[in-house]
Amino acid sequence: MANTLSSTTIKSLTAIVGPEHVTTTAEELLCYAYDGTALEYPPAAVIFPGSAAEIGRIMELANRVPFAVVPRGAGTGMTGGALAVRGGVVLAMSRLNRILEIDTANQIAVVEPGVITGQFQAEVQRLGLFYPPDPASAAFCTMGGNVAECAGGPSAVKYGVTRDYVRGLEIVLPDGRLLVTGVRTAKGVAGYDLTRLFVGSEGTLGIITKIIVSLLAAPEARQTFLVLCASMAQATGLVTKILAQHHPCTLEYMDTTALQIVAHSLPAPLPAAAKALLLLELDGDQASLVHQSQALTTFLASCPDLIAVHQATDPAEANALWAARRAISPAAFSLRPHKMSEDVVVPRTRIPDLVAFTQELGKRLGLVIFTFGHAGDGNIHVNIMLDRSKPDEVSQANRAKEQLFAKVLALGGTLSGEHGIGITKAAFLPMELSPVAMAVTQDIKHLFDPNGVLNPGKILPTGSA
Repeated sequence: MANTLSSTTIKSLTAIVGPEHVTTTAEELLCYAYDGTALEYPPAAVIFPGSAAEIGRIMELANRVPFAVVPRGAGTGMTGGALAVRGGVVLAMSRLNRILEIDTANQIAVVEPGVITGQFQAEVQRLGLFYPPDPASAAFCTMGGNVAECAGGPSAVKYGVTRDYVRGLEIVLPDGRLLVTGVRTAKGVAGYDLTRLFVGSEGTLGIITKIIVSLLAAPEARQTFLVLCASMAQATGLVTKILAQHHPCTLEYMDTTALQIVAHSLPAPLPAAAKALLLLELDGDQASLVHQSQALTTFLASCPDLIAVHQATDPAEANALWAARRAISPAAFSLRPHKMSEDVVVPRTRIPDLVAFTQELGKRLGLVIFTFGHAGDGNIHVNIMLDRSKPDEVSQANRAKEQLFAKVLALGGTLSGEHGIGITKAAFLPMELSPVAMAVTQDIKHLFDPNGVLNPGKILPTGSA
């Protein structure tokens, strides 16, 4: 399969979508050559399809020629899932950006994959409904990308992740056929659960063109709490105690380094003794929220040696706290010019062990490694900072990544909670999956995509697909 496209192939693609929806200029291709990994793989062309029928014809052509096709949402992924690692065509889904239906009575919606997640959330909220999955990039990531990666976010501790809300899909298969999966109803067990197979498949089995999601009634109110701790051990140990007695809709964690790089974004000066932070949010109706807040306040007051507990006084202050949380990832580049961002998950009771290990690992390998993330569900973002222009740092960072994964699995965890496998974790997947599971995964990929044209090089280790 060639990395480049012939003029004949470009003409055929242009005939399908129209000349205004095809680009091959180097400057525009560069815009679609990278994602959140900062790795760069320019495609041979970028195509902007306007319908499932057009995508079907593109896939038929891709199998005949053949050439690679890489579906792409907003390019916010952190593992390279939307990169054209084997050239070919990037299929930018930005034209398929309509909210097709919001059924308030049955609490479902139908959207196209290019819909911006945050805009969809705002629209359903306007109607008194709630779509919980809330990745940090919600302001610009897309619903299709969220489904492809099974995105999560802070609210997952109470409400779950994307797969918990996807009821059905319309998908163009790698050979161009159109597949409709799932149901609009609350229940449905007719045949195999094909919907779940595609959620989190990272665009390797099919191209999503419609999504049916379930919605919830919007909570009446929220209350945000900031807890400053004297040590990281104190903060991580507090997580399981809080969850044993309370039901926050978010429970986030920042270690000392994360606190330091966003301290200027916090609404109040940070006490010098503060070494870690928990950010909690409660939600519900007004009456229950008062009861929840009182119970949490009483519990935290009984915890010895906390530096401070602060309850946000209004939505503006709560928003400022969340803005600081969202600022961590971009602020990390003040430490080093590059990073490996790993979204590992461990059982909540093992979070203290994981965080202590990352501290020891950074010291032993001479690297800046810091942690933050969704402590409520054990999904900790481990950031290995480095300068890729320095071979020694790259070598040490790769060692740190492998040792981190080994430790996570030893603690009963998993390599990825929401970022997926893509290309950056593909080589490590056999550490978690058994040989039988790897073989079945490869068989599924071959069944759907025998010619290997759809998003090749992702999930499975190099040479497997």
